[in-house]
Amino acid sequence: MERKRVGIVGAGVSGLAACKHAVDKGFSPVVFEADGSIGGVWTHTLESTRLQATTAAYRFSDMAWPASVTETYPSHRKVMDYIKSYACKFDLLKYIKFNSQVLGVEYLGATEEEIMSWEHWSGNGTAFRSGKDGRWCLTVKDSKVGNTEVFLVDFLILCIGRHSGTPNIPEFLANGPELFKGKILHSMDYAYMDNVAEFVKRKHVTIVGSGKSAFDIAAEVARVNGVSQPCTMICRTKHWLVHKPSIWGVPLSYFYLNRISQLLVHKPGEGFLHYILATMLSPLRWAISKVIETYLKRSIPLQKHGMVPEYSFSFAMSACLIAMLPEGFYDRVDEGSIILKKSKKFSFCDDGIILQDGNECIKSDIVILATGFRGDQKLRDIFTANWCKRIVAGSSNTTVPLYSVILLIKVIGINRECIHPRIPQLAIVGYSESLTDLYASERMANWVAHFLAGSFQLPSIRCMEESVAEWEKYKNLYNGKYFRRSCISTINIWFNDMLCQDIGYNPRRKNGFLAEWFQPYGPADYAGLH
Repeated sequence: MERKRVGIVGAGVSGLAACKHAVDKGFSPVVFEADGSIGGVWTHTLESTRLQATTAAYRFSDMAWPASVTETYPSHRKVMDYIKSYACKFDLLKYIKFNSQVLGVEYLGATEEEIMSWEHWSGNGTAFRSGKDGRWCLTVKDSKVGNTEVFLVDFLILCIGRHSGTPNIPEFLANGPELFKGKILHSMDYAYMDNVAEFVKRKHVTIVGSGKSAFDIAAEVARVNGVSQPCTMICRTKHWLVHKPSIWGVPLSYFYLNRISQLLVHKPGEGFLHYILATMLSPLRWAISKVIETYLKRSIPLQKHGMVPEYSFSFAMSACLIAMLPEGFYDRVDEGSIILKKSKKFSFCDDGIILQDGNECIKSDIVILATGFRGDQKLRDIFTANWCKRIVAGSSNTTVPLYSVILLIKVIGINRECIHPRIPQLAIVGYSESLTDLYASERMANWVAHFLAGSFQLPSIRCMEESVAEWEKYKNLYNGKYFRRSCISTINIWFNDMLCQDIGYNPRRKNGFLAEWFQPYGPADYAGLH
């Protein structure tokens, strides 16, 4: 019998993991990568960018970091070397078509009306339609030659990420960027520059944003211009950024990433016992958060500079809003090379930015918008059919409706977070977030590979859509206004337990009772799930 053809879009860490696990199951996938190299967001990033998680947390399950890397947070160059080593070790490069930009994908073999009438995913609950000709048609452009080619695949895995591609540009009802006489660019364009030091040297630079990229860019500009030409950072929302991975010497992972910590949070579709436990232990979760907040406010001058977030540290963990503070950042604020301004809104004038109250104009030659990306729009844009565009990413009031079946009446118990109930023969890997996205993406890629190999079937579409609704309740509860980030960090072990059960592996990966409940879980615990 002819092997089914699997297509993968993207050769970042998610795409490489999807490729490797598909190969493990006997497939010969075709990976379409728009760039000229692997690595995804790590290919084009700031020179000062370092790993945001420890090497123990950010790694592929089946390949440790080399002994030569001794830093806890290696530079982006060493991360790229590690990713390239992974691709070479498992001989993945031969499956990748570089400089191949996927312009659009379209499902062939069934109409929208037929698909909407199905009771089971793909018509039969399996990865491939038995005896049918359902396929995905990919229109691919060779960015070097310029010609366009069409490819047909039996199953499509989208690994396009959500932190690249389509920048999130603020909208202005009046006094927008057209008034400004200086230069305006997004952090994505800044990251692509070869000589950023020369670009910002002796310039009045204003950075808009309060996420990791904004802090990194401000630190870079401050290193170049110093106090003689301070840069201004406009923070619209204050976030928790930590300066080290431990609290009074105890790693953060012991508070949030071990099995015992999973008992402190409610989970989608949880049973009565889990509900009671999470409710009874909620004061403990609150206390842990307060202890960590107290430590951070004592060790980082957040109160001095008016940068204490309005939400709890536990909320930041559950919504994936944690990042590492650039080394010496607040020292540069104290010396005057970085000026912090807090404003929810701003507008432009000919020579700078006017803050919300209108009483202060910040003179600027360059404005850098570190305002993130529109991952949902990027996801919609890859589909040709309007019905796919309409349903794939949900609405602004709902989460991205990726299948997340929960433990109900002994049905398959999984938060898959990578299958849309109404879009057949397609998986999306790397869209849901965790504190280390590689960790979550590889688990999903492994699950998808087992699904492709026929290890299990999906339940009915009705069951899948009920699951989506349950997960939406969870994300609204723990992620608040950031619910569309689809963060699974504080239930990561529970998530992986369900994945292991579905593919037939024991979810308890530690040796011994104490280790199982109190040691943090990480990628290495899931090695060898072939």
